[in-house]
Order: sequence, then C-alpha cells, then structure tokens
Amino acid sequence: MSDLINTLGVSASGMQAQSARLRHVSENIANADTPGYHRKTVSFQEHVLRGERTGQVTPGPVALDQSALTRVFDPAHPLADSSGHYDGSNVDLVVEIADAREAQRSYEANLRMFDQARQMTQGLLELLRR
Repeated sequence: MSDLINTLGVSASGMQAQSARLRHVSENIANADTPGYHRKTVSFQEHVLRGERTGQVTPGPVALDQSALTRVFDPAHPLADSSGHYDGSNVDLVVEIADAREAQRSYEANLRMFDQARQMTQGLLELLRR
C-alpha cells in the first residue's frame, strides 16, 4: 500500500515540476520580442528525504541563458545605437515550442500514472472492505 502512496507523490511532484517548466517556457515566448531579454531555463533536482532518494523531483533555481543576444538592425528603434543596431532577445520560438510540447507530454504521463495509482489504491481498499 505504501508503494502506491509513494507513486502518487512521485507523479504529483512530476506534474508540479513540469508545470513550473511550462510557466517559464510561456514567459520566454511572451518575451521573445523584448529587447535584452534572456531566455529562462529551469532544471530539476532529485528530492532526498532523510538521506534517501524518494523518486520525487523539485524544480531547481531558474537560470538565465547566457548565449549571445541577437543584434537587430532598426535605426528607428529608440534603443538603437549609432550604427542602428540594438540587442534583441535570445529566445528561439522553435526551441520554446518543442520544450512546451515536451513539458505537456511529461505532465500528461505523470497525470496518467497518478490516475492509475489512484485507481489501484481504490481497488485495493474495496478488496479490504469485503
């Protein structure tokens, strides 16, 4: 029974981590045209309780992508320098959309695992009631 309860915790932590990842991806997409914006990334850390691995994950600290910002030529832009260029963002929409799909599918997989463990727990409790 405790394994089923642990499974619920593992899948719930996975859903929370993927929702945090999706939140940062959506922020990146929303700021793709913001001058000087650096892409945000989030990594996952394994959750350890009393020195033992639990199988759960937590979102780690948010990191800014330090790759070079794109140089945009627009002499009419208020941030343009004397050569007519300004720093754009380093957000690649193709990468962000791929990350969003991966996060969505991972979230759905954790949701299915959570639902399956819940159904198994419910079935076990029904058997014990008899």
